[in-house]
Amino acid sequence: MYYDLSYMSVPLPEDVVKLKNYGDFEGAEKLITHLLSNELPEALRKRLEIEQDIIRIVGINEYPFGMEEANKMMKDTIKDYQEKELTLLKEKGKVDWIYIDGKVHFQRRFLMNLIKTQADYEARLIVKEDSEVDRLRKQELTENVQIMKEKGGRKVKIHLKTSIQVKKEYERPGEKVRVHLPLPKDCKQVSDIRILKTTPEATFVAPEKEAQRTVYFETILEEGQLFSVEYSYINQVDYVELDPSQVSELQPEFELSEQLPHIRFTPYLEQLLAEILSGEMNPIIKARKIYDFITTKVNYSFMREYFTIDNISEYAAVNLKGDCGVQAILFITLCRMANIPAKWQSGLYVSQYYTGCHDWAQFYVAPYGWVFADLSFGGGARRNGDLERWNYYFGNLDIFRMPANSEIQKEFNPPKQFLRADPIDSQRGEFEYENQGLPYAYLDVKQELIAMDELV
Repeated sequence: MYYDLSYMSVPLPEDVVKLKNYGDFEGAEKLITHLLSNELPEALRKRLEIEQDIIRIVGINEYPFGMEEANKMMKDTIKDYQEKELTLLKEKGKVDWIYIDGKVHFQRRFLMNLIKTQADYEARLIVKEDSEVDRLRKQELTENVQIMKEKGGRKVKIHLKTSIQVKKEYERPGEKVRVHLPLPKDCKQVSDIRILKTTPEATFVAPEKEAQRTVYFETILEEGQLFSVEYSYINQVDYVELDPSQVSELQPEFELSEQLPHIRFTPYLEQLLAEILSGEMNPIIKARKIYDFITTKVNYSFMREYFTIDNISEYAAVNLKGDCGVQAILFITLCRMANIPAKWQSGLYVSQYYTGCHDWAQFYVAPYGWVFADLSFGGGARRNGDLERWNYYFGNLDIFRMPANSEIQKEFNPPKQFLRADPIDSQRGEFEYENQGLPYAYLDVKQELIAMDELV
């Protein structure tokens, strides 16, 4: 059963909220089960059904560390650590936490996030991380900007392999499984997509225009079985300099609507947008003002699973934090509210130094057409003092991408039967048995760059 996430915009009953905020997930589950046994408005019923899964995900997977365990992790990782520091970090909003049965528990990546976002804690690491790879990756991105400006664009052929496997302790050999892995989709910058190999043989390959494109396997699971796909594609990105003086008088009216629950035009966002724009009417300047707000005011932060957040765009604007996808959704929402067409794009960031999930945005301004905005890469460049690269990611994208998704909250082809591990988009893959879908905590996922060749 695929959940229509738009029902997450329906408020929860007050008593469910009380139990959830206290962290009494068992009590909240019992209350929801009781409520669902009664006659309810259909929209409220669907909201409560979704909340059952949210509670299970939050309570089991997302916040595993109590105060004692979290303090030990800090002490084992950070030089001269004092226990009061974690309480101070919690009070200052530097670490993500919730109550579980009335006790504080920290998000599963709280320590990793602290090291990534707080330079003073990174400097105090007992075991220093290898900074060479990070340096080379930043150098690669800076060089990309120079090449793009000199040549007016770049064209590469990329060969990738992605795989997914259920962890041994959750493996059930002999049972039927359904597996999806993301594939590059036909879009503005991608062409000549070729499926080179699937293991085992694929049951179905979704069309290239699919909003969330996947390769699908349906088979009887073997012990230790790995599902993988190799593919190649051409990625071509042209350089653009957006000139506000060249804006056409007439602008299009597509991709301007809400998409509940996350692209939602709330009163707070309306007030925020008015403050950001200050009466500006030029669409390029408006988009740039939105970009500048997000890249300077919304701090990068690892996130819990998106499925557990009621409204991603407002979450980012209220908490002033979020990862690449959270920042992209806020940008898309504010652009649409400002009558600038905007849409989603996501998949993988792909290079010899790092390959992993990434999200970004597109926006449309005539006469330029669809152009890009990468909020987290732009914000990261600005924090590192690279203003040229900060400016570059307003309007442009690098070549190190595999776009698999052009929209959020879309069904696969063929559809997944149970709630997806990631119902927003598809970057890592999905795995399900006949009676349940599996969360990412049960899976091993790998993305591997085989080759990237520059084309003239």
